[in-house]
Amino acid sequence: MDKSLIRNFSIIAHIDHGKSTLADRILELTGAVDKKHKRNQLLDDMDLERERGITIKASMVRLSYRAKDGKDYILNLIDTPGHVDFTYEVSKSLAACEGAVLVVDAGQGIEAQTVANYYLAHENKLTIIPVINKIDLDLVDIPRVKDQITSVLGFKEEDIILASAKEDIGIEDILERIVKAVPPPSGEITHPLKAFVFDCRFDIFKGVVVFVRVVDGQIDKHTQIKLMHSGKTYKIEELGVFKDLQYSKADSLTCGEVGYLNANIRDPREIIIGDTLTDTKNPCKEALPGYRTLKPLVFCGVYPVNPGDFPKLRDAVDKLKLSDASFVFEPENSQSFGSGFRCGFLGLLHMEIVQERLEREYDLNLILTVPNVVYRVRKRDGEIIEVDTPVKLPPVQDIQEAQEPYVSLLMIIPVENIDPVCEMTKTRRGVFKSSEYLGVDRVKLIFDIPLSEIIVDFYDKVKSLTKGYGSMDYEFKGYLPAKLVKLDILLNGVICDAFSSLIHKDKVMYKAQGLVIRLKELIPRQLFEVTIQAAVGSQILASEKVRSMGKHVTSKCYGGDITCKRKLWESQKKGKKRLKQFGKVEIPQEAFLEVLKI
Repeated sequence: MDKSLIRNFSIIAHIDHGKSTLADRILELTGAVDKKHKRNQLLDDMDLERERGITIKASMVRLSYRAKDGKDYILNLIDTPGHVDFTYEVSKSLAACEGAVLVVDAGQGIEAQTVANYYLAHENKLTIIPVINKIDLDLVDIPRVKDQITSVLGFKEEDIILASAKEDIGIEDILERIVKAVPPPSGEITHPLKAFVFDCRFDIFKGVVVFVRVVDGQIDKHTQIKLMHSGKTYKIEELGVFKDLQYSKADSLTCGEVGYLNANIRDPREIIIGDTLTDTKNPCKEALPGYRTLKPLVFCGVYPVNPGDFPKLRDAVDKLKLSDASFVFEPENSQSFGSGFRCGFLGLLHMEIVQERLEREYDLNLILTVPNVVYRVRKRDGEIIEVDTPVKLPPVQDIQEAQEPYVSLLMIIPVENIDPVCEMTKTRRGVFKSSEYLGVDRVKLIFDIPLSEIIVDFYDKVKSLTKGYGSMDYEFKGYLPAKLVKLDILLNGVICDAFSSLIHKDKVMYKAQGLVIRLKELIPRQLFEVTIQAAVGSQILASEKVRSMGKHVTSKCYGGDITCKRKLWESQKKGKKRLKQFGKVEIPQEAFLEVLKI
């Protein structure tokens, strides 16, 4: 194959700016899908993606396009997510491309993730094509959006393409610009094989399907391959490309091409996203630098409601890890729930999506504990440990200094909402850094803020205060000293470790009162009285009680001496006291989810 006719590109944008719709129109224009099979979000495989209207997993497809110059080009398209929690998917997709189509909503203008994705593509030295989408909508101000793109991102006005993916406007112009502006892939077929593993999927029939971008050399069905990071070798069983939304077998893949291979790999843990693949007979000298790796920022415990489902959960997280490289986990035991996993996520939406995928795709019923960020603690003996769960926090007398992660928070909001947004951010311990006006109606704000303050409901608050027009993005900055305390929730004097959390000392009283009041509403009445307490060490900060269920034990008594009834009441009183001591408090699943929002 002539690599000068290959174009590898991604579509990047803020969430809900029309990436998936644009990908649909490109698939239709290039003949990858016929009208009989036409539907929305063609590249989104999961029902969850279609229900929420968002892209969760980056998808790749190979297209054939005859340009106006009469040549037939091979286009490898990767549709990427737009939410800040899935930046990892974007980064690994951009590592396999030479170009990116940057989509901006004509009604919304530049948003936080637009700026973040632009710089991500710029760092990867990609050719970026700016597109203003949804120009068919009423009340759009195209000159304003053009001015934002030219002033903030530095593009020339003549470089911007106007399009409407919904009305099929400007799609051909985008494809022509891709063919002309995006450079063909580099690499030499005569060099030793060097291929980049940028994605994987698990197929129940094929096993682990590995997606690769061939950088140098050539790979065929007889090649004995080696993964340089793990050192494992495999024999290729099937080789091909993902063409027209289905697997299409091929005899070989040459430098510049994107395709898949199947080597009868059954254990998902053997594949590492970002690894370099080479030939065992003629290996390359050094591995590829890969792409930006992201550490999980939010951790929580994941446990099966039925302890017998733990083996099923273990298999499920292994397979999910294959399709989501940013998801990490390790075994954990809880006094309340038994065996489970301590899982790491890039944010709260990522955590919510993983929970739904595990429950839907693997038929599991799960309990998630209160999420925590990763703190650093310097002990008095000089040892530095990472604390991602309250259980790991050393005793107070052993701690010399505690540090919490800070992020650089970027918000783009309407000018009229500056005061309430800044006030809310400062109540979350945010420190103002800078502001910049984007035109006459938008402003960019930058704050330094603890990660723990924004992982739960901060994005919802920003959307609420700005009537839906605000957006945010954040980037990990580093660790700064903090006053940390461990807040425990006791049910009838027994610590429920699922509700334990690490909190800044200044906010522990507010959190303690909010938790016990909310739990009082969520925990159903039992046959015995339930005492809910929030404590730091041995100090009780807040307390509430859930009254026991009433039972009319004297209903069978008709008249007679009152002593008979008193005996029954005393017997009931002793029974409830014994139940309170030994009875297990039933906590509904929604209680674990609701306390996250306090």
